[in-house]
Amino acid sequence: MAHVMEILGKTRVVVENGEVVEVGEPLLQWCPLFEKARGIKEITREEVKKNMEFRIKDFGMFTSKRKLEMDVFVGFGASEVMMTGLSKDTLDTTVTVCDGAGTVITNNPTLVQGMGARISGLVETEPIDEVINGIAERGGIVLDPSTAVIDPIAGVKKAAELGYQKIAVTVVFPETAKELREIESEMGLDLMIIVAHVTGIDRESAEELTRYVDIITSCASKNVRDIIKPLAQVGTAVPLFALTQKGKELLLERAKEVESPILINTMALPALPEHKQPRNMV
Repeated sequence: MAHVMEILGKTRVVVENGEVVEVGEPLLQWCPLFEKARGIKEITREEVKKNMEFRIKDFGMFTSKRKLEMDVFVGFGASEVMMTGLSKDTLDTTVTVCDGAGTVITNNPTLVQGMGARISGLVETEPIDEVINGIAERGGIVLDPSTAVIDPIAGVKKAAELGYQKIAVTVVFPETAKELREIESEMGLDLMIIVAHVTGIDRESAEELTRYVDIITSCASKNVRDIIKPLAQVGTAVPLFALTQKGKELLLERAKEVESPILINTMALPALPEHKQPRNMV
């Protein structure tokens, strides 16, 4: 059973039967998030392999022992923001992904955090029965348990059929975001589109994404940082940007729940101190 994920920037890693079987060449040299969380001072193939093996050992990623309930990993990550939206009833449900399950619909804030907290760019995954059952036990609906397909568009349509209207959905590609906006108006939905995993996207894709989405993670994307004109920004090293009023409101809701002290200030955005940015951004 093969699972493919892009981690520490955009390094392609293949896992089979709980073992790392392939590691690509890293694009990034350094990421402030991973130095802070894991002490990684330089991103090398060896560090990438060690990090993936740590995730497998620590919380069972890509295995039947996958933990589905986890603590907050970063103050303002996509999963943390969605968790807050669900617990404050500003969202009805979420459409996200989980290794071993693919696209998942859930209105359980603990589950959305547990699935998403430590996930990177999930490219493809295969069904793991224990993970799928664990999600179902916690009130999650796996879009296709037989294939673990990743399909945010089908996920949103299914969520709408189940009667949900205010739906947060995570996407990677601009064409997906564009199609979701069309579905939103056709079906009378209220979508919160959150983009993750934008490291390495070209300028045209970055510009198109900003037309359709509410919140975008900057990852290690130079193009996103260059073109972004956000209404709100959280974080300065690997920031999350709100591009719409409702995206801004969701980030501010999240801010209320972050335990550390918070500075709220008006200034020209984005604010990107050079020494904090990922190195050799793409």
